[in-house]
Amino acid sequence: MSASDRVQVPGSERELDPAHTRVGDVDTQSEIDLTVYLRPMALLDWVDEEAARPPRQRRVASRDEWAEQYGASPDDVETVTAFAEQHGLTATNVDLARRAITLHGTLQAVTDAFQPQLKGLYTPAPGAPSYRARTGPLTIPSELDGIVVGVFGIDDRAQAAKHLRIVAAPDAVATSYTPPQVAQAYAFPTGATGQGETIAIIELGGGYETADLQTYFQGLGLATPSVTAVAVDGGSNSPGTDTGSDTEVMLDIEVSGGVAPAAAIVVYFAPNTDQGFIDAVSQAVHDTTHTPSVVSISWGGSEDSWTSQGRTQMEQILTEAGGLGVTVTAAAGDNGSTDSVTDGEQHVDFPASAPHALGCGGTTLRATGAQITSETVWNTPDHGTTGGGVSRQFALPSFQSDAKVPDNADTGKPGRGVPDVSANADPTTGYQVRADGQDQTVGGTSAVAPLWAGLIALLNQSAGAPLGFAQPRLYPLLGTAAFHDITSGNNGSYSAGPGWDACTGLGSPDGTALDQQLKSGG
Repeated sequence: MSASDRVQVPGSERELDPAHTRVGDVDTQSEIDLTVYLRPMALLDWVDEEAARPPRQRRVASRDEWAEQYGASPDDVETVTAFAEQHGLTATNVDLARRAITLHGTLQAVTDAFQPQLKGLYTPAPGAPSYRARTGPLTIPSELDGIVVGVFGIDDRAQAAKHLRIVAAPDAVATSYTPPQVAQAYAFPTGATGQGETIAIIELGGGYETADLQTYFQGLGLATPSVTAVAVDGGSNSPGTDTGSDTEVMLDIEVSGGVAPAAAIVVYFAPNTDQGFIDAVSQAVHDTTHTPSVVSISWGGSEDSWTSQGRTQMEQILTEAGGLGVTVTAAAGDNGSTDSVTDGEQHVDFPASAPHALGCGGTTLRATGAQITSETVWNTPDHGTTGGGVSRQFALPSFQSDAKVPDNADTGKPGRGVPDVSANADPTTGYQVRADGQDQTVGGTSAVAPLWAGLIALLNQSAGAPLGFAQPRLYPLLGTAAFHDITSGNNGSYSAGPGWDACTGLGSPDGTALDQQLKSGG
């Protein structure tokens, strides 16, 4: 087959990170697993329209219906697996609902099939684990054009960071709260416990100890929730291997379980790569065993650090979540309006910037019981700042058309505004958690995503129907009692003010008022 008979996989271009160092050659005889995503059988052109309806009036597909109508075509699967076999690759798993095929083989066979430009093994810092790096696009035979929409797993560099902050000096903590105390301050509905709901949590490292969870929830006077670990792409519940990631895992479980104590919690552990991240979210959304109604994501990275195919595939999966009645909450980042990028410009975090993710920003909360005494944008020197801004990669979505989202501070162009909602994230007014046998105070927008996931579990139970893709139902409530409008503070290039802003979105929740508004159709 000549080069002219091949086409590029759209958006698959990769670049080397100039700050990383080459440390060796790749072993072309090593065996790897790829995830190849295929086109859906039908377009999801009804998800956004249905999302504007009250939950009980929405069209929500079951997971079995989804596989039949919107999954991958068996004919497409046959075409791709035949191509793979021609190049010495074996299809070890086919999931029609997820539109995903897992291919196994040597790196040489992968190179023959997709023609990556392998550059060697690279490392981000001396002593850090190395990864396979490639540049340029991937290519496929022209007969697969339009069938294959994403290929992941060749370049396995770390894709995301956890969005949590721990205050090293305990005396710097002004105050701290248990998750139930934060829920009380935000008037979470007391008539619901999350019973019958399942919260999925995405983790790219670390693990949990059941004994720590039992000790923690006993201290809250709550029963320890049901927590199940699911392995994705070889990931596992591995406490003790990375204490920082252990704290992330425990924060996510303890916050969501602390506010929705009767909800089941399922933790999907995957490697920290674009393949692992995307596959974990896809498996959670399409899980027919545990059937989550809400997915919490506390990991992310600048949207510009992702390949176009990675952003597209993740947003496609989040759109699928909406069609299945699943809400996905995502932390907006802890590094202000630059999102820790050092090019002097403003960036937003992904997947929080995906239009079908509920982006979660951070505030500094001071409250006594159910009384909030002050709440401002989280921006504390030395302890982090909420992410937020205007996307360069996603257009202004229809649900934000009346929110007065400003243009991007650098480009002057409109785009998807981040975040959508917010809640307490400042580690100096942080959450009391337990991890690796130690009690500590933790903040970051990593706490906000599971807090909102827990609230949505309560709202789902109260309404008797899933909220699903939430923004078309939440944005009409701008300026109502359902949200505390945060009007003071900034995250760098964006400032808070009346209405939506690129620091705290619609604001922090009044859970009871939000519950009433959603059930009344308001």
